[in-house]
Amino acid sequence: MQDYTYPSVYLAYLMFAILAAAAVYFCVRSLKDGYFGHNSEEPKYRMLRDDGMEDAAISSGENHGG
Repeated sequence: MQDYTYPSVYLAYLMFAILAAAAVYFCVRSLKDGYFGHNSEEPKYRMLRDDGMEDAAISSGENHGG
């Protein structure tokens, strides 16, 4: 009788490591691209200005600090 516990555990750890590495990679990439900076929500408000809905967002209580 063979024990298949170790290969399945190693596979689970490998999958976890790959997912964790991908999460770290995308977080670092987002930091470098400025998604977590002072103007991180500027694309949303630019879209609202383009659609003419910025007044609605401001009156609903959203504040974009700018």
